[in-house]
Amino acid sequence: MNPLVATPVIVALLWPWAAAPAARRLADLLPPKAAALTLVGSAVALAGSTVWALGGVVAGGLLHLQLLASAGGLARSWATEGSPATVGVAAVALAVLLVVAGLMARLWRRQRQLLERTWRTMDGQPAEGDLVVVPGESPDAFALPGHGDRPGRIVVTSQMLRTLDTPGRDVLLAHERAHLAGRHHLLARTVQLASAAHPAVRGLAAATSFQLERWADEDAAAAVGSRKLAATAVARAALAATSSQRRPSLLPAIGTGPVPRRVGALLGPPPVAPRGRALRAGAVALLAVVALSAALSLGSAYGLHEYVEQVQEAVGP
Repeated sequence: MNPLVATPVIVALLWPWAAAPAARRLADLLPPKAAALTLVGSAVALAGSTVWALGGVVAGGLLHLQLLASAGGLARSWATEGSPATVGVAAVALAVLLVVAGLMARLWRRQRQLLERTWRTMDGQPAEGDLVVVPGESPDAFALPGHGDRPGRIVVTSQMLRTLDTPGRDVLLAHERAHLAGRHHLLARTVQLASAAHPAVRGLAAATSFQLERWADEDAAAAVGSRKLAATAVARAALAATSSQRRPSLLPAIGTGPVPRRVGALLGPPPVAPRGRALRAGAVALLAVVALSAALSLGSAYGLHEYVEQVQEAVGP
């Protein structure tokens, strides 16, 4: 395999193992909204650089096959040098890209099926504005994203409403409305799809889900004007809705994620953006994740371009 292509590709495939943990640590220093957006941006950048690097390997292999086919009278030893490794690695990269594409397609299909199936269960249920109350003995509540021409809804079982007092219901509704208003399902969906490109990116999915819940927690606390009330309602709803602990992140719910950490954060002071040295360090870390991912993508493209130049010079006019 040509070193001009191989070096940035190898680094691009190894880089996410270091960048993903760094993005999670950076997110812990930021307010929930900024943290969630940072994690989503990092996931997209790392997945994009991985796919681009693998595509460069495939393109290099195809170019080498074309060179072998047209070698003719030129120095065939140059054309065939390293060809087994080049073509073999390209075949592996193509197989990986096909697997990634298949995983993304399956995730996309499952996401759509989940929304469609959930919306079908809502057919015929009366709605009061954006609220749908479903009869049932199991306490549950979640934000149902809009689908087609239907706007988003807050789905709550009657048992969950009986579990909470009036202030707690206000927190619950404010929390789920924050999910809908922030379109949190799209952010969670993006990270899920990006995680198919590289195993290291999968670690960002749980962190993103947590930060999205924290984002909604803070919006709910601001809406009701009491962090203690919000913490109490989150704890009570989460304890009641034990089944929601396994709910897909595409349907965000008040009981999702590590609830003790969320409650502890609500019982503390409101989150503030880091200042001074911490802010500069966080900004540099985020820029490093995005910039190096982009640089690696450009590096593999440049290496492929240089390889094309070498081929053209070898083949001649």
